[in-house]
Amino acid sequence: MKNNATITTHMESGNMLEHNTAEAKLDIRQLVKTYDNGHQAVKGVDLAIQPGEFIVLVGPSGCGKSSILRSIAGLESLTSGEIHLAGRRVDTEKPSQRDIAMVFQNYALYPHMSVYQNLAYGLKNRGVDKATIDAKIQHVATILKIDEYLDRKPAKLSGGQRQRVAMGRAIVRDPQLFLFDEPLSNLDAALRAHMRLEIKKIQRELSVTSVYVTHDQVEAMTLADRIVVLRSGQIEQIGAPSDVYHYPASTFVASFIGSPAMNFVQGSIVSGTLHLCGHSVYLADYAHLTCDNVTIGIRPEHALLASENKTGLSLPIGVNVVEPLGPNQLVHGVLAGHESSPFIALTPEMPITIGSQLLLSVSANHIHLFDQHGKRIANAPERVVA
Repeated sequence: MKNNATITTHMESGNMLEHNTAEAKLDIRQLVKTYDNGHQAVKGVDLAIQPGEFIVLVGPSGCGKSSILRSIAGLESLTSGEIHLAGRRVDTEKPSQRDIAMVFQNYALYPHMSVYQNLAYGLKNRGVDKATIDAKIQHVATILKIDEYLDRKPAKLSGGQRQRVAMGRAIVRDPQLFLFDEPLSNLDAALRAHMRLEIKKIQRELSVTSVYVTHDQVEAMTLADRIVVLRSGQIEQIGAPSDVYHYPASTFVASFIGSPAMNFVQGSIVSGTLHLCGHSVYLADYAHLTCDNVTIGIRPEHALLASENKTGLSLPIGVNVVEPLGPNQLVHGVLAGHESSPFIALTPEMPITIGSQLLLSVSANHIHLFDQHGKRIANAPERVVA
């Protein structure tokens, strides 16, 4: 905590000018970050974030998302590239001069100070008068529902309360940009879900440009205006949550966004007619395509019982395991003739015998095709998804 607390002090100090958050566009241009050991964490990333937009950087460990965030904040030096905020270049400025507030994973609160003192610390360093500080703190405390805890020390607060205080300390600064470094990862599942809603609501009310880093695709889907999916230091796809879900640019994105992950199986297509497991279906979007070996992607929630969906691609599944989820269940099995390819379907709650065969059906507009390099074939965003 000491290191992060020190960083926060530096970022909160300095003489910040009044600003118009509506003009706070963030431009990242050809950002490269190479560490002393030779590891290139970020490989020429370009990203334009609009004023008031909530962007979520998501990807597995080591994909470069935290390096990008820390570079924006000034906690990491750039190897090359530029970062511009509200029309000015900031990567050459000290962290304290960038007008950026960061919320850390471990809260970075000063343990010897009360909540009020934690909230006031950065404002006092900037020379703000006591009356203004008090007014700002009371306002933010009301928004975050922490007004009852202003006299308490962080040790007397729950994890959710500490995270609210950490957010409050960022909000009172009235910054041009919010940065969130996996702020909910230390909270339990129920509290994470609640805090997601709170963060989204507060960001909407304040209209502050925000960049949020997480490895949790549920957080990314629920919070983001746009999702940036990162892989090995490069951007794999940028888009609205619905676009990234319905039109993944690659098998990597398709497997990372969505829970459970998308199923993949090899098949063939001839002039738009897809063949798999002895069954076939015509895909109008791919009428031009003939290929002996394509990767077919099917989301578990789109593999319906054949009795519910009488059209589409039929899939006979040999059932291995059934996981009850209450009103639904996950059915794990293998496709007939593709025993090396595991397959998961999400079905309504119903009795299913292990070892039996289940006939599923997938509508044509829920079938995704990828080439031998794992890239989406014939992306057709004009398609209507049922």
